Amino acid sequence: MSEPTGMPVGTLAEATIAALTEVNATATLASIEWSRAGIPFAATDGETLEVRLAVPVAHAALRTPDTEPSRRGAEWVRFTPVVLDQYAADRATAWVESAWRNAGT
Repeated sequence: MSEPTGMPVGTLAEATIAALTEVNATATLASIEWSRAGIPFAATDGETLEVRLAVPVAHAALRTPDTEPSRRGAEWVRFTPVVLDQYAADRATAWVESAWRNAGT
């Protein structure tokens, strides 16, 4: 079994996005939303990560643990991992990077 990372998914998302370019952040008291070229691609409230993925990727992502459709639309996936282990962290990182790439095209 994979060990927990010891960090919330929102912290992982922030660290992943810090390494990306052309990102704008909009923060409120409760959340942060990131966009690229004016297109929102990820958001977090700390414990939950929402990402805007290509539709086929979003459909596949929804078949993984701790995910559900987001209220933001069909391209968005809401990810609330019970435990952020290596596998959940890998998925979150890959989804953030994919969402960032898609927002730039």
